[in-house]
Amino acid sequence: MKIVRFVWKNGPQYGLIEKNEVYAIMGDIFGDFERGERVGPLSEIQLLAPCTPTKIVAVGRNYAEHASEMQSDVPTEPLIFLKPPSAVVGPGEVIVYPPISQRVDHEAELAAVIGRRARDVPASEALNYVLGYTCANDITARDLQCKDGQWTRSKSFDTFCPLGPWLAVGLDANDLTIECRVNGAVKQKSRTSRMIFPITELICYITQVMTLEPGDVILTGTPAGVGSLQPGDRVEVEIEGIGVLENTVAYRHHNE
Repeated sequence: MKIVRFVWKNGPQYGLIEKNEVYAIMGDIFGDFERGERVGPLSEIQLLAPCTPTKIVAVGRNYAEHASEMQSDVPTEPLIFLKPPSAVVGPGEVIVYPPISQRVDHEAELAAVIGRRARDVPASEALNYVLGYTCANDITARDLQCKDGQWTRSKSFDTFCPLGPWLAVGLDANDLTIECRVNGAVKQKSRTSRMIFPITELICYITQVMTLEPGDVILTGTPAGVGSLQPGDRVEVEIEGIGVLENTVAYRHHNE
């Protein structure tokens, strides 16, 4: 099942995708819901980020090859940091290149979206708290990350967390192909099975620290191959069983 969030008459609306058609959801995606009226073909629907998190918990260096390319040690426990909800944009939206950075990188990631309040969750039960999965791009101002010595500023610019295009519900995410392309050229390609800490361990670890609310997002780390983006670039994150998240990069216009 694929759950989509889109622009509709009275504002953002959740829907289901069936055979490339979108149907409105009646009810609560975090509780009981059913399929409602047909909205129209998916190709004619303006998609939004598939969730509205209260927080985004990201995981650093969760693929050994990426830790190596960053000349960093492999963590002995999950290395977590936060991105603000204001960083979220949806499929087709613009990643704004901040003028104070000289190096902005792509980081393709699998995102797990939480379906119910989670606190002190054992790893054996962790997947019961996942609503679904989507594609994410943990955009990073790499020069500022190196300069600051901590990651908040470099990871937190508006538009630095593209999510989408929808939520894949009921997906086994343990061994999926994950790929990033820039202007059609493959830059990152790996499998989620190569994570150092799997999703179950991440949920267990994070919920020992903070309560996760429905709609919150865990970014599970990026594989090797991160690289720079330039204004005018088109960047795609594709994950097997989910779909393709596509965004473009641009400077912000002065009147925005």
